[in-house]
Amino acid sequence: MDVLQYAWLIPVFPFIAFILIALIPKRTLGWEDGWGYAIAGAGGALVLSSLVIWEVLNGHTLTEDAPRTTWLIIGDYEVTFGIWIDQLAALMLLIVSIVGTLVVVYSGGYMHAEGETRRRYYAEIMLFISVMYGLVIADNYLQMFIFWELVGLCSYLLIGFWYQKPSAASAAKRAFIVTRVGDIMFMAGIILLFKYVGNLDFAVLFDINSGTPGAPTVPSDILILSTALIFGGAIGKSAQFPLHEWLPDAMEGPTTVSALIHAATMVKAGVYLTARTYPLLVQTPESLLFVAVIGGVTALIAASCALAANDIKRVLAYSTISQLGYMILGLGAGGYLVYHLQDPNGYTAATFHMMNHAFFKALLFLCAGSVIHAVGTNDMRLMGGLRKHMKITSTTMLIGALAIAGVPPLSGFWSKDEVLAAVYHAGDLDPIFLLLWVLGIVTAFMTAFYMFRMWFMTFAGEARSTYHAHESPKIMTIPLIILAGLAITSGFALLAGDGFKAFMELPIEEYVIPGHESTFDIAVEIFTDPLTYVSLVLAVVGILLAYRMYYVPGFDRSIFARGAAGTMQRALENRLYISKFYDDFAYKVWYGFSIVCDAFDRRVIDGAVNGFSYLGANTGGVIRKAQSGNVQRYASLIIVGIVILLALLLFVVPWGGW
Repeated sequence: MDVLQYAWLIPVFPFIAFILIALIPKRTLGWEDGWGYAIAGAGGALVLSSLVIWEVLNGHTLTEDAPRTTWLIIGDYEVTFGIWIDQLAALMLLIVSIVGTLVVVYSGGYMHAEGETRRRYYAEIMLFISVMYGLVIADNYLQMFIFWELVGLCSYLLIGFWYQKPSAASAAKRAFIVTRVGDIMFMAGIILLFKYVGNLDFAVLFDINSGTPGAPTVPSDILILSTALIFGGAIGKSAQFPLHEWLPDAMEGPTTVSALIHAATMVKAGVYLTARTYPLLVQTPESLLFVAVIGGVTALIAASCALAANDIKRVLAYSTISQLGYMILGLGAGGYLVYHLQDPNGYTAATFHMMNHAFFKALLFLCAGSVIHAVGTNDMRLMGGLRKHMKITSTTMLIGALAIAGVPPLSGFWSKDEVLAAVYHAGDLDPIFLLLWVLGIVTAFMTAFYMFRMWFMTFAGEARSTYHAHESPKIMTIPLIILAGLAITSGFALLAGDGFKAFMELPIEEYVIPGHESTFDIAVEIFTDPLTYVSLVLAVVGILLAYRMYYVPGFDRSIFARGAAGTMQRALENRLYISKFYDDFAYKVWYGFSIVCDAFDRRVIDGAVNGFSYLGANTGGVIRKAQSGNVQRYASLIIVGIVILLALLLFVVPWGGW
């Protein structure tokens, strides 16, 4: 049996669970208001995904020859739905299946006290996971866009899960509206491609300008515009600058939702879209430079905002934005290397970081959920001393912090170092990449500092408020232990066997530009590269600085409230005023424009309609009075009318020359 032929069933398992949880009568739903069905749905998808991944690891893929079904026929064009299973899709299936299943298991403990709302929670989680699977295996941009929008809908429902809270309802609306900006760009990009190619299937589009017989051709300026617009969708979904401000506010949902959004579903969808569009991006160095600049700037801005955040989930949210910036930066630099040197190292580094980040970021968020579950607050200033009460949570979160800080041999070290190396080597082609490498190095220092600031404020020292902390139940700590194990070991995929580079190299070979000299070397040269020690030293310095400021007694942090340091501190606490700018712009510009439109609608549009109505009614009233029923009067009026017409015909018309 060819397992790949049945990959379309992967999203079906969680979707069936969604249907059952949503429709089964409450009295027969049973176990934890649907948790059992959710476990079954996520577990079934995990098993089938594992089989598909194993097939891909053995060199089998299913792309152009995959089974398809016709959805619509519009003229001569058939809209088909199919599956596309290659190395990139397999990698994303690995991420979604493992993280999704562990989040569902963890939810059994975290959502235990939510009562009847659990049913809605598990139904929405299952739909969320199902549509993300659908997005991953889609074989054309239209199919991907449909699931892309459903992912946005599910995130809206889950971010606003506690909709009774005004902040949660506002955060859900903010996320939905801001990401729509990116979605419109994504839609415009694929419409532009459809206009010139007449097809949205990957098999057709990825052959653009390849020179093979029958391959479609698209002018370079159109390809640049369309790829930039498609990447605009990733800017929205993956919370890249300037559309990044919705993600920190999205922390209003349950922490399990945050873990799923940040590690496996919504924000990873943007990175996946960028990587999936690589066959087109590598033909447009202008778009690749745009991608890289957005990633590098986002990484630095988000990391700087995390330095002063006091909400434990908000720190992790800015951390996610920053790490996504690394991935986008790696993809941009990697595309430059592919275009000029046939070197896919940047691509493999970015996708490798996408996998490693999924494990340690899911771990960090679930650890934060464990802390919040124990102490009842998100504010790190009210925590402290939790290490003695929550040994498993504190240890696993320490592993996650070390991983994201890039400390060897944990996973983040291997992939982040490879991303920075690719960006540095792209600097030989364009000096802008050297500047972006500097931004990445500075971000590495900031990452180590703010992550250990968070850990020391939460677990070290003495308690700064009254609470009765306790370790979370096993149903919550076991997923933490599993994810901690993955955060420790997943980085070694770079070295095991032929390595991650060899695994991800295969699809890239089809997309390189003919005639360019290849310098691709599959060898891993991390510890022999001096650049490795630059980022490593900065990470260690960041950790030691956080240790000195937030663990060792006696450091006077009040200096950050005075002078230039105080000004910077306030700017960081206010998110560099970017969110305030958007709010003010929306209120003073768009709201003002809306008032003008409302006045125009009421006074001009409605005024014209109401004026004609008034004129017609009053004219009718006047004419009605002439209908008296007096025959002599009617005859007189007719005679007067005839006389007027004769006068017009005899005198006015000849005089006017008509």
